[in-house]
Amino acid sequence: MNSGGSRQAWAGDAWGGLAAMLVALPSAIAFGVTIFAPLGDDFGSRGAMAGILGATALGLIASIFGGTDRLITAPCAPAAALLAALSLDLGRRGTPPETVLLMLMLIGLIAGALQIAFGLSGIGKLIRYIPYPVVSGYLSAVGLTIIGGQLPRVLGADKTASLWGALLHPQGWRWEALLVGAVVIGVMLGAPRVIRAVPAAIIALLSGVLAYLALGGANPALWQLQHNPLIVGPLNQSEGHLFDAMGQHMLTLHAWTPALLAQVFMPALSLAALLSIDTLKTCVVLDAMTKSHHNPNREMIGQGLGNIGSALLGGIPGAGTMGASLVNVSSGAQTRRSGMLEGLFALLAFLLLSSLVAWVPIAALGAILLVVGYRMIDWHSLAFFRTESTRFDFLVILTVIGVALVFNLIAASGAGIALAAVLFLREQSRSTILRRKLEGGEMFSRVVRHEVELQILLRDGFKMVIVELQGALFFGTANQLYQALEPEIGQRTYVVLNLRRVQSLDLSATHALEQIKERLDAAGAYLIFTEIPRGLPSGLKMKRYLREVGLVRDTEKALAFRDLDQALEWIESQMLSTEPGLTPVDEAPLELDEIETLLGWRPGSLTAIASVIEERRYAAGTKVLNLGGPEDELLFIRKGTVRVVLPLQGKDHWHIGTFGRGDFIGEMGFLDPSRRAADATALDEVDCYVLSRERFNALADSQSAAAAHIFEGIACVLAMRVRFMNKELRALRT
Repeated sequence: MNSGGSRQAWAGDAWGGLAAMLVALPSAIAFGVTIFAPLGDDFGSRGAMAGILGATALGLIASIFGGTDRLITAPCAPAAALLAALSLDLGRRGTPPETVLLMLMLIGLIAGALQIAFGLSGIGKLIRYIPYPVVSGYLSAVGLTIIGGQLPRVLGADKTASLWGALLHPQGWRWEALLVGAVVIGVMLGAPRVIRAVPAAIIALLSGVLAYLALGGANPALWQLQHNPLIVGPLNQSEGHLFDAMGQHMLTLHAWTPALLAQVFMPALSLAALLSIDTLKTCVVLDAMTKSHHNPNREMIGQGLGNIGSALLGGIPGAGTMGASLVNVSSGAQTRRSGMLEGLFALLAFLLLSSLVAWVPIAALGAILLVVGYRMIDWHSLAFFRTESTRFDFLVILTVIGVALVFNLIAASGAGIALAAVLFLREQSRSTILRRKLEGGEMFSRVVRHEVELQILLRDGFKMVIVELQGALFFGTANQLYQALEPEIGQRTYVVLNLRRVQSLDLSATHALEQIKERLDAAGAYLIFTEIPRGLPSGLKMKRYLREVGLVRDTEKALAFRDLDQALEWIESQMLSTEPGLTPVDEAPLELDEIETLLGWRPGSLTAIASVIEERRYAAGTKVLNLGGPEDELLFIRKGTVRVVLPLQGKDHWHIGTFGRGDFIGEMGFLDPSRRAADATALDEVDCYVLSRERFNALADSQSAAAAHIFEGIACVLAMRVRFMNKELRALRT
C-alpha cells in the first residue's frame, strides 16, 4: 500500500472522493427534500440545502475525527425515514414549521452526543451485536417507509398527502410527475448495465431534469422556477446568504425548552442507534475488502461530532454509507482523506451547481428513493419462513416491520430492542450449560498411586462426579443448572463443580447453587468448587462474589480449591483414609527390597545392584531435578514427597505429578539420557536411592538379569500410567 502522503495516494483519494460525492449527493438532496417537504411548499429548497450541507459537514468532520480509512459519511436512508415520518406527523398536528425545524436540529444534536457517549463508554463495540433479524426487520421497515413516503411524490400528489390519501384520490395525480418518475426508475435500473464509470443516480437525476425540461415544451408553466410544486426551487446559494442562513439556524437554539428536549429524546436515541449500526456495518465490510481494522469506539466519536456539526450548520444527520464507500474504494481511495475531499466536493457542487439543483423535479428525487427503499428491503429473509428452525426469526422481522408501519419507526426501534433481548434469552436458554460429567473412576489427581490404591479409587469412583459447567449462568439457565445437579443428590459423596468455562453469573444461578449445596449437606455429601475464574468478561470478580453471597465460604461440606487437581487430591485422600484394609503410611525410609515389593518388581531387581546405588537427601523446597539439566539419574523415593511440574509461559506451569514413598522419578532421562524435560521439587524432606545410567551400564553385563528386570519394571509402570492417561483422554473427548 502507498503511504498517505504519496502523489499516487493523493490522486486516489481525490478520484475516490469525487466519485463518492457523485453517489452521495443526489441521495442527500432527496433525503433533505423528503424531510422538509411536509412543512410546506417553500421548504423543499431548504431541504435540498440541508442535504448538501449535511454531506459537506459529515464528510469533513466525521472523516477527521473518525479515522476509518475510505469510509464516506453522508445523509442516509434510516435518518431520512425516521425524521420524515416525524416531520409529517408534527405537521399534521399543526406544529409550527419553526418549532419542527428546532426539534429536528435538537434530534441531530442529541443523536450526535449519544454517539459520542457510545464511543467514550465502549458501547460502540456492542452495537454490532444487535441480532440480524432485528436489523433486517428495521431496515426493511425503513425501506417500506421510504417507499410509502415517496410514492405520493412520484404520483405528483400534494406534498402533505399521505400514501393512502394519494392512492385513493387519483384526480390529484400529475401525469408529468409520473412520466419523470418512470424515466428515472428506468435509468436507475438500466444504466449500470450500460455505463459503469458514472454512478447510476447521477445519470438518473440528469435524465429526470432533461425529461422535465422537455415536458415544458408542451406545457410552458413547467418552466416556472418560483412557487413550482413539481421542482426543488431556488436555493439562494450566494456565499453571504449561506453564512447568514447558518447563523440564523444556530440562533433558533435559543427557543429550546426542557419540555421540547424531553419530547425529542427518544427519537434521538433511536436515530443514534440506527446511525451507529449503519456505520459499523459499513466499516465491517470495508475491513473485509481492504484487510484493515477499524476502531468502533473512535468511529462513534467521529460520527457523533459529524452529526453535531451537521445539525449546527443546518444539515441533516447521516452515517457511514455503504454505496458511496464502496465506490470510494473502487475508485482508488486509500486514506480517510478521501472522505474529507468528498465533503469539499459537495460544498463546491452546492456553490457552483445550485442553479441546476433548483430545476431537479421532486418526482425524480422520489423515484431515486423508491429504488433505494426497494433495495433496502431484505427480500432474502422471506426464505426464513420456510425453515422451522428460522421461523421465529422471521416472525421477529415481521413484528419489527409491523410496528414500524402501524405506529412509527421510533416504536419499531423500541420493539427491536425488546426483541433483541428475547432472542438473546432464547439462544441462551437453548444452549446447554453442562459441558460434561465425569465419573470419579475416569479422572485422577496427579498424585502417583500404587496399584492397591488405584484399585480402591476405581472401585469407589462412583462416589464422585465432576461436573464441568460452561456459558452463562443466569436467571434464564438457573433451572437448567438445578436440573443438571439434582440427580447427583443422594447418589454421590463428592460433587465437584468445574467453573473454568463459565462466562457470566447472576444471583438467580447463585440461588440455585445454594439450594443444591443445602440438599447435599443434608445428605452428608460435599459440594466442591474448582477453577473459579478470577474475573468474568463482564468485569465481575467471580470468586469474591461467591464468597460475599456465602456460597464458597469454606464449611465442613462446602469447599473451594484453586484447581481441579488439588480437589481430586483431597478427595482421593479422603477415600483412602476411610479404607479399613489399607495400612497407614509408615514414615520410616524404605529399603531397597521394600521398594521392590511396593513397585511389584521381581526380587533382586535393585538389591542385586546395591553397590552402584547411592543414598541422597533433599531439604524441603530444594530442586530434585532441574529442567534442561543433563542428569541421567533414576531416583527411588524412600521418604517424602516430590512435585514434578512443566514450566509454561510466565509463572504458569503444568502439574505432571506428585510422587511419594515407593515411587520413582527421572525415568525418561534414565532411559534416554538427554536434557531434563521437567522440574522436580521436594515438598518436604526427601530421602532417595539414586541410580545413575553410567554406573548402571558398568554393571549391566555382569548383572544382565537384574538390568532386564529393572527395564521391565520401568516399562510396566509407564504402561500403567499411559493406560490411565488414555482413559482420562477418552473421558474428556466425550
